[in-house]
Amino acid sequence: MIRYADEKDFETVRKYDKHISETELANAIHAERVLVMHHEDCFAGWLRYNLFWDETPFMNMLYLLEEYRGQGYGGRLLDFWEKEMADCGYEMVLTSTLSSEQAQFFYRKNGYVDCGSLLLPGEPLEIILRKELKR
Repeated sequence: MIRYADEKDFETVRKYDKHISETELANAIHAERVLVMHHEDCFAGWLRYNLFWDETPFMNMLYLLEEYRGQGYGGRLLDFWEKEMADCGYEMVLTSTLSSEQAQFFYRKNGYVDCGSLLLPGEPLEIILRKELKR
Protein backbone atom coordinates (compact mmCIF):
# COMPACT_ATOMS: atom_id res chain seq x y z
CA MET A 1 0.00 0.00 0.00
CA ILE A 2 1.23 3.48 -0.89
CA ARG A 3 -0.24 6.62 0.64
CA TYR A 4 0.68 10.12 1.68
CA ALA A 5 2.37 10.22 5.06
CA ASP A 6 0.59 11.78 8.00
CA GLU A 7 1.63 12.78 11.53
CA LYS A 8 1.46 9.15 12.67
CA ASP A 9 4.26 8.34 10.21
CA PHE A 10 6.61 11.06 11.43
CA GLU A 11 8.58 8.99 13.96
CA THR A 12 8.98 6.04 11.61
CA VAL A 13 10.23 8.12 8.68
CA ARG A 14 12.42 10.24 10.98
CA LYS A 15 14.06 7.07 12.30
CA TYR A 16 15.45 6.33 8.83
CA ASP A 17 15.60 9.69 7.01
CA LYS A 18 18.75 11.38 8.29
CA HIS A 19 18.97 13.78 5.32
CA ILE A 20 16.37 16.25 6.57
CA SER A 21 15.77 18.14 9.81
CA GLU A 22 12.84 17.20 12.01
CA THR A 23 11.21 20.56 11.30
CA GLU A 24 11.53 20.18 7.53
CA LEU A 25 10.28 16.59 7.65
CA ALA A 26 7.21 17.71 9.59
CA ASN A 27 6.66 20.49 7.03
CA ALA A 28 7.03 18.03 4.12
CA ILE A 29 4.52 15.64 5.68
CA HIS A 30 2.08 18.49 6.30
CA ALA A 31 2.51 19.65 2.67
CA GLU A 32 1.79 16.10 1.42
CA ARG A 33 5.24 15.74 -0.07
CA VAL A 34 6.08 12.43 1.57
CA LEU A 35 4.74 9.07 0.41
CA VAL A 36 5.05 5.94 2.54
CA MET A 37 4.91 2.34 1.40
CA HIS A 38 3.77 -0.59 3.51
CA HIS A 39 3.88 -4.28 2.69
CA GLU A 40 1.60 -6.54 4.77
CA ASP A 41 1.27 -3.76 7.39
CA CYS A 42 5.07 -3.38 7.67
CA PHE A 43 6.81 -0.13 6.79
CA ALA A 44 8.82 -0.74 3.61
CA GLY A 45 10.04 2.71 2.57
CA TRP A 46 9.25 6.26 1.57
CA LEU A 47 9.56 8.87 -1.13
CA ARG A 48 10.05 12.55 -0.35
CA TYR A 49 9.93 15.39 -2.87
CA ASN A 50 9.85 19.15 -3.17
CA LEU A 51 9.47 21.65 -6.00
CA PHE A 52 12.59 22.71 -7.89
CA TRP A 53 12.39 26.44 -8.68
CA ASP A 54 8.96 26.25 -7.00
CA GLU A 55 7.48 24.67 -10.12
CA THR A 56 8.92 21.25 -10.99
CA PRO A 57 8.57 18.18 -8.75
CA PHE A 58 12.03 17.08 -7.62
CA MET A 59 12.34 13.75 -5.82
CA ASN A 60 14.75 14.27 -2.95
CA MET A 61 14.62 10.78 -1.49
CA LEU A 62 13.45 7.34 -2.51
CA TYR A 63 14.41 4.77 0.07
CA LEU A 64 13.42 1.18 0.70
CA LEU A 65 14.44 -0.82 3.72
CA GLU A 66 17.00 -3.48 2.85
CA GLU A 67 14.57 -6.42 2.89
CA TYR A 68 12.33 -4.74 0.27
CA ARG A 69 15.03 -3.89 -2.27
CA GLY A 70 15.31 -5.64 -5.62
CA GLN A 71 11.69 -6.81 -5.61
CA GLY A 72 9.99 -4.07 -7.63
CA TYR A 73 8.79 -1.97 -4.69
CA GLY A 74 10.93 1.01 -5.72
CA GLY A 75 9.44 0.97 -9.21
CA ARG A 76 5.92 0.84 -7.79
CA LEU A 77 6.60 3.77 -5.46
CA LEU A 78 8.15 5.72 -8.33
CA ASP A 79 5.20 4.95 -10.65
CA PHE A 80 2.71 6.04 -7.98
CA TRP A 81 4.52 9.36 -7.49
CA GLU A 82 4.82 10.02 -11.22
CA LYS A 83 1.11 9.36 -11.72
CA GLU A 84 0.27 11.70 -8.85
CA MET A 85 2.46 14.42 -10.37
CA ALA A 86 0.90 13.94 -13.82
CA ASP A 87 -2.59 14.09 -12.27
CA CYS A 88 -1.59 17.42 -10.69
CA GLY A 89 -0.74 18.76 -14.15
CA TYR A 90 3.04 18.49 -14.07
CA GLU A 91 4.67 17.55 -17.36
CA MET A 92 8.13 16.69 -16.02
CA VAL A 93 9.80 15.47 -12.83
CA LEU A 94 13.42 15.64 -11.70
CA THR A 95 15.70 13.77 -9.35
CA SER A 96 19.41 13.40 -8.72
CA THR A 97 21.89 10.82 -7.54
CA LEU A 98 25.59 10.69 -6.87
CA SER A 99 27.70 9.27 -9.68
CA SER A 100 29.12 6.84 -7.11
CA GLU A 101 25.67 5.35 -6.39
CA GLN A 102 23.85 2.55 -8.22
CA ALA A 103 20.55 4.50 -8.18
CA GLN A 104 21.45 6.17 -11.49
CA PHE A 105 20.89 2.84 -13.26
CA PHE A 106 17.51 2.35 -11.59
CA TYR A 107 16.35 5.79 -12.72
CA ARG A 108 17.57 5.34 -16.28
CA LYS A 109 15.86 1.94 -16.42
CA ASN A 110 12.66 3.73 -15.41
CA GLY A 111 12.81 6.30 -18.20
CA TYR A 112 14.89 9.08 -16.64
CA VAL A 113 17.54 10.78 -18.74
CA ASP A 114 20.57 12.75 -17.66
CA CYS A 115 20.07 16.48 -17.99
CA GLY A 116 22.87 18.04 -15.97
CA SER A 117 25.20 17.72 -13.05
CA LEU A 118 26.48 19.50 -9.98
CA LEU A 119 29.99 19.28 -8.60
CA LEU A 120 30.54 20.37 -5.01
CA PRO A 121 33.98 20.44 -3.36
CA GLY A 122 34.92 17.06 -1.92
CA GLU A 123 31.82 15.30 -3.26
CA PRO A 124 31.29 12.90 -6.18
CA LEU A 125 29.47 14.32 -9.20
CA GLU A 126 25.72 14.74 -8.60
CA ILE A 127 23.81 13.62 -11.70
CA ILE A 128 20.55 15.44 -12.41
CA LEU A 129 17.90 13.35 -14.20
CA ARG A 130 14.54 14.21 -15.70
CA LYS A 131 11.52 12.37 -16.99
CA GLU A 132 8.72 13.63 -19.17
CA LEU A 133 5.33 12.55 -17.81
CA LYS A 134 2.49 11.16 -19.86
CA ARG A 135 -1.03 12.26 -19.16
